[in-house]
Amino acid sequence: MDELTLSVPGPITESLPADGEDAARDMERAVEGWERRLNRAIADADSDDDAAGAVVDALERFENRWEQYDDFVAELRAWGQSPIYAMAWRDLMGALMQQLYDHEDLGERIDRERHARIVSDGIRPGR
Repeated sequence: MDELTLSVPGPITESLPADGEDAARDMERAVEGWERRLNRAIADADSDDDAAGAVVDALERFENRWEQYDDFVAELRAWGQSPIYAMAWRDLMGALMQQLYDHEDLGERIDRERHARIVSDGIRPGR
């Protein structure tokens, strides 16, 4: 499996307020770290299936974080605070998930791994 390349989409950093340079740098560093860890896991994997498993693990973490940031948006609004940073991080998680699915044949491998996990958890499709 080829190395992954992840990035922070321009519209996300452009949506930050004028004083959001620190948040943009934090996003860049976070994405670089995730990319490095994912590529290390892929390189260390014994097979493409194992590599896909590492990617699905990362996707699940991104999905959980997406949900947390989405919850923060509602909470911040309820408290009369600006949710712009929570929205930017939430959107970043969604963009990273999309980038993983869009990477060459990885989307198909992700789907297979997710289906295999459902079956191995004991959930069987009806006949």
